Amino acid sequence: MATPHIDAERGDFADTVLMPGDPLRAQYIAETFLDDVRQVNRVRNMYGYTGRYKGREISVMGHGMGIPSVSIYAKELITDYDVKTLIRVGSCGAVRDDVKVRDVVVGLGACTDSKVNRMRFNDHDFAATADFALTRHAVDAAAAKGVPVKVGNLFSADLFYNPQAEMVELMRRYGIVGVEMEAAGLYGVAAEFGARAATVCTVSDHIVSGDSLSSAERQNTFDEMMEIALEAVLRDDAAGSGTGGAP
Repeated sequence: MATPHIDAERGDFADTVLMPGDPLRAQYIAETFLDDVRQVNRVRNMYGYTGRYKGREISVMGHGMGIPSVSIYAKELITDYDVKTLIRVGSCGAVRDDVKVRDVVVGLGACTDSKVNRMRFNDHDFAATADFALTRHAVDAAAAKGVPVKVGNLFSADLFYNPQAEMVELMRRYGIVGVEMEAAGLYGVAAEFGARAATVCTVSDHIVSGDSLSSAERQNTFDEMMEIALEAVLRDDAAGSGTGGAP
């Protein structure tokens, strides 16, 4: 059953997987928020776990950095392990004045300078969008916690150190709510293979102002984001959008 990148057996993953970039953050989520946790993947130290959140079976697994990495893991989870829903939980940068460090951002869509979705879509533009129900439930879960969120287009960059400095002003003009490196690829994979995907990010740094979170502040703020994603899954089930996480 193992793939080149995942050594789990069929049935080891729940139908819904939360995916942070950092595998150690996947371990943290599993140990902090899930009960009855078992580790299901350790290939290349890209840790994956399955447990229960308020009785609901949920998995969490790292996806690494960048569109190529997240695309590998998302594709194999969907096609080899029958995963139906993928929620990226990670950090992003901000460029807009009204998006601040510590804000939670929900990616309704994702622009990109990568060509991966053009390769999928016969060299045409593909609108990389999140699943609407998942997005709505994430926003509702945040509102229930009293956490304001910014909802809109992310920009998924291929380069962390981008030599095109003019892109910052262009993204500000087009209203980009967060800059990260994976969502557009995740949404493309989900569309190609018939799964559902969403992205919830915490703003860890502001590209224009230079503001950034300390490691301790990131830990506390990221917990809020993780809880929003987990509660979104429960709301999704209650609305009948998900499959309920049956083993």
